[in-house]
Amino acid sequence: MAFQFAYGRSVTHRLLVPALLVTLHVQASELLPTRLYDVTIETGMPHLEENLRYTTTRQRSCISLKDLATEFPILNHPTLAGCTLRKESQNGDNSGKNGTVRFGLSCNDRHGTTGMAVWHIDKQRIRGRLDVKLGGKNMTFSQTVTARVIGNCPQLKDGSLHARD
Repeated sequence: MAFQFAYGRSVTHRLLVPALLVTLHVQASELLPTRLYDVTIETGMPHLEENLRYTTTRQRSCISLKDLATEFPILNHPTLAGCTLRKESQNGDNSGKNGTVRFGLSCNDRHGTTGMAVWHIDKQRIRGRLDVKLGGKNMTFSQTVTARVIGNCPQLKDGSLHARD
C-alpha cells in the first residue's frame, strides 16, 4: 500500500503528475525549438491584375512554436485589424522532426472575415500558408511563409534572443 500524504494523495501521484507535465512541455518545444531561419514570404491576391498578384519578400527571423500564430506579416495590415490566429490542433511525431500545426482565423464580429493557417514542420524547414476570405466581399488572398534553418538565434547583451534582422 502506498504511503499517503494529507488529503489522500499518494507519493507516486505527487511525483508522477509534475514529471508528466514537464515531459509534455519538452515534447511540444522539441517540435519547433527556437532557431534562426532564412524566411521567404509570398503573398498572392488572385483578384488583382497579373503584375500585382504576387509579392515576395525575404528576411531572417528567430522562430519557435509559440511564434507561428504571428509569423504572417499580412496579419498586421489594417484590413485584418481585430483578427488573430488561434491554435486548433497540433500533430507531430515523438522525435520532434515532423509535425503540423493548424490555426483558425478569429476576427471580431464586424469583419465576417474567415481563414485558416496550416504549418508543416520538419527538422530543417517550416512552411505555413494562411488563406483568407474577406467578409462581405468575394475577395480571397493567401500568404505563404517558407523558412529554412540557418543556425542558432543570436543573443543580445541582456541575454534575450534577437527576433528579426
